Amino acid sequence: MKIRLIAALCVLGLAAGCSTFEKRAAEKSAVFDALTPETQDKLRRGVVEIGHTTDMVYIALGQPDSRLERTTAEGTEEIWVYSTFVTDYSDTGIVGYRRMLIYDPISKRHHLYYEPVTTTFYQSRFEDRIRITFREGKVAVFEQVRPVPVKHIRKTPAGPVTD
Repeated sequence: MKIRLIAALCVLGLAAGCSTFEKRAAEKSAVFDALTPETQDKLRRGVVEIGHTTDMVYIALGQPDSRLERTTAEGTEEIWVYSTFVTDYSDTGIVGYRRMLIYDPISKRHHLYYEPVTTTFYQSRFEDRIRITFREGKVAVFEQVRPVPVKHIRKTPAGPVTD
């Protein structure tokens, strides 16, 4: 009984907490219904193109994580920034020592040993993934970060090895 209740609550929590494409399209139904089927399909897949309006970008990607305003000689631009939370491995280190009392049956004595306690350290940060610049309410610049493959270096007795 408890498992069913917990599972039901998890499903409801996930359904209520997400801003899905369907909810955004229904919210902006006047804009979405006026689009061609090809454009509607692109928005469903999260594709943003030059010339799309702010409503179209909202339907495709949702609310931005932050908004900036830039004023230049050509006029005012609005920038939407979509970010992600990244956690990277930093290092492994000793954070303390654990005492161990071990009995030696031969000498019939206890011996005290100190064993290092290690932990893994991670660094967390926010990274901008997508930046969209609007001029006069339409997408003028679309920037997207493409991750560079990371080489992993392992320590071995023979020396460092790159995977």
